[in-house]
Amino acid sequence: MVFSSILFLFRFLPIVLVLYYIAPRKLKNTVLFLASLVFYAWGEPVYVVLMIFSTIFNYIFGILVDRAKAREKVKAAKAVVAVSVVVNLAILGYFKYADFLIANVNAIFKTSIPSLKLALPIGISFYTFQTMSYIIDVYRGDAKAQKNIISFGTYVALFPQLIAGPIVRYNTIAEQLERRKETVEGISYGVVRFVTGMGKKVLIANNIGMLFDAISAGNISSTPALTAWLGAIAYTFQIYFDFSGYSDMAIGLGSMFGFKFLENFNYPYESLSITEFWRRWHISLSTWFKEYVYIPLGGNRKGKLKQLRNIAIVWCLTGIWHGASWNFVIWGVYFGILLVVEKTFLLKPLSRLPKLIQRLYTMLLVIISWVIFSMDSMTSVFSYLKAMLGGYGNGFADTHTLYILSSYGLLMLIALVACTSIPKRIATKLMSRLEAKPLAATIIQNVFLVAVFVLVVAYLVNATYNPFLYFRF
Repeated sequence: MVFSSILFLFRFLPIVLVLYYIAPRKLKNTVLFLASLVFYAWGEPVYVVLMIFSTIFNYIFGILVDRAKAREKVKAAKAVVAVSVVVNLAILGYFKYADFLIANVNAIFKTSIPSLKLALPIGISFYTFQTMSYIIDVYRGDAKAQKNIISFGTYVALFPQLIAGPIVRYNTIAEQLERRKETVEGISYGVVRFVTGMGKKVLIANNIGMLFDAISAGNISSTPALTAWLGAIAYTFQIYFDFSGYSDMAIGLGSMFGFKFLENFNYPYESLSITEFWRRWHISLSTWFKEYVYIPLGGNRKGKLKQLRNIAIVWCLTGIWHGASWNFVIWGVYFGILLVVEKTFLLKPLSRLPKLIQRLYTMLLVIISWVIFSMDSMTSVFSYLKAMLGGYGNGFADTHTLYILSSYGLLMLIALVACTSIPKRIATKLMSRLEAKPLAATIIQNVFLVAVFVLVVAYLVNATYNPFLYFRF
């Protein structure tokens, strides 16, 4: 089940909201926990058992860590944390990387070990990182062990952010799990964020994604350079509006149920460097790796060489986290190298250049990164990059290129503006001018939301193309 579906919008969500709001305060987490299990089991009934196991296992180990610390048994507490991390990573590794490892062993040693052909449990990378951060935070003293298994299960399985994040650290919502208030303002804000995110995903990401799919599925060796660039730019827009749209919907749904999730995107395509880009893109993942890998390794406190080593480790892991394929590893290494270069010598001279040049530099490297990210093999990556550089001798453009520009030019222009802070600034200025006329402001906002919702539903009724790119992670 996905948020942008008729089933979710007109059946699942309304039923859950009604049950949640009529339930007594002490049963609200129970309603959310059970609803989240139903949401997850709808698409993967078998793997709901895995989620329940992960919930019970980490619940017990959180209490064990807490008890060991209370008795000042530091070594025992460390051992419990180590075991929990190993088990969580083993589960993630088995389901996500076993076949990748088998394929590489077979390729290197000329063996014929049969693959396991395991289906990847949706969202396993996200909830595994959440449960690990919980155990580590309890050990550090940054969070108290949760004694109520329903409350803990609600944290692990919470359906608004279960499938594709944002990664929610336990200590950021620990108090909200026990004491949160659902308000009219929170519900209103949640509806605005949810509908906005749905519009980004369905109206922009889905439509522009079809362009990239059509170009990348074609004969790349006969593709003109500009056509290849248009495809890469289309994917650049698609992945932003798809993932940030999902994050908006997750934050909006959370607000409807009284939760306040941290932001996951901050207009990353306005960045002036790759370093800044990764402060603005998938913020919850960057923060997780910073808090639980980069800083424990020493961060930037132990000299320049070790800092660069730590960056390299983090970015290899970031690439692997995204998927069991060498192109994801290369993608992580690619960004690791860029960040090392920037931090070593490039950031200062780059900052002296005009902002337009800084943005063009950043976006050029980001677009190339999405080519690496989007393909299923490095052979495909090199072929596509070769086409972008005109390496196949097909010229700069052809009649098909002109057809693409005429068909998708307006959508690309809308996407270009919409991925910046310009619409928000315009909306803020408009609302500020209408402060003395709250009724007019409310009418304008509601008309906009209703229009977006109607367009989304109209699209979904006949839609055959409605992927969520980050579901596979």
